[in-house]
Amino acid sequence: MNICVFLHNMYLPGYKLPSNIIAVPDLLEVVKDANCLVFCIPHQFLPKTLQQIKHHVLPDTYAISCIKGVDHDENGKLRLITGMIYDELNVDCSILCGANVANQVAAGEFAEATLGYRVRDHAEKLQVLFNTPDFCVTLVNDPVGVEFCGSLKNVIALGAGFIDALGYGSNTKAALIRIGLMEMKKFTKMFYKGVKNTTFFQSSGVADLITTCWGGRNVKCATLFAKTGKSWEELEREVLNGQKLQGTTTCKEVYNMLINSQLDSEFPLMVMIYNIAFRGYDPKFILEG
Repeated sequence: MNICVFLHNMYLPGYKLPSNIIAVPDLLEVVKDANCLVFCIPHQFLPKTLQQIKHHVLPDTYAISCIKGVDHDENGKLRLITGMIYDELNVDCSILCGANVANQVAAGEFAEATLGYRVRDHAEKLQVLFNTPDFCVTLVNDPVGVEFCGSLKNVIALGAGFIDALGYGSNTKAALIRIGLMEMKKFTKMFYKGVKNTTFFQSSGVADLITTCWGGRNVKCATLFAKTGKSWEELEREVLNGQKLQGTTTCKEVYNMLINSQLDSEFPLMVMIYNIAFRGYDPKFILEG
C-alpha cells in the first residue's frame, strides 16, 4: 500500500484511492488469476511488461488499453498498442479513450469516454466495469479509430502549446484544432481501412482533442519548450514529476511513417509540429503548417 499511496500523492494529491485498490508489485502475482487486464502505463514501458507476463496469462483473458500512444514495427509502420497486446498475449484487447482530465475525473466531475471494441461480449462487460453516473462510457465498434484519435491528438496538442507560447488567442487555437482534426482523420483513414467517420465525433475524437489542446502535459511542456528553449527531456524532469510526454514520441513515429511513405506533403500541420519540436524551426512557423 505504501507504493500505491506514494504514486497517488505524486500525481493526484488530495484525493483518496478506494479501499479496494491494492498495490501488488509482482506482475506475475497480478495476472495469475485475472481474466481481465487493464493496461494504463506509458507506452514506452509496454513491451517489457508484455514480455514479463506473456506466458502467465490465462487462456480466457481479455484486455483493455487506456494507453495513448503508438509504436512502430521493424518496417517503420505504425503499430497500435492494442495490436501489440494482442500479438504478445493472444488476447482480445479493447481501447478506452476520451476527454478525461485526471484530476477532474477524480473530483467526480461528469466526463465521457469511448470504448472501441472488436468483441461485443467483452465490450459490454468492460462497459459495466467502467461506466458510472459521472463517467459515461459509449461503445463503438471501431477500435482503430478510437485508438488513433487518442494518440494523434497529443501531436496536435504540441502545436496548441506553441500557439500559447506565441500569445495567440482562441481564434488561432480553434483554427489549429480544426485543421488538426482534419489531418487526424485523413491520416487514420489513409493508413487503416474501415475506420468510421462518426468515431471522430465521439469523446475520443473531437472532445478529447479540444480538452487536450486547452490543458494537459503536452500543451504545458510545448509552451515552455517554445518559451525557454529547454529540451523535452529537461522539461519532463522539471515539470512532469515522473510522468512521460506522449505527444513527442508519437510525433516522431508519425513523421517517420509519413517520410517513409512519401506523404509528408499531405500533412503540413503535423510535419510543421515535428519541425518545430525536433528540427529547430521557429514556433511562429506553426501558422504556416
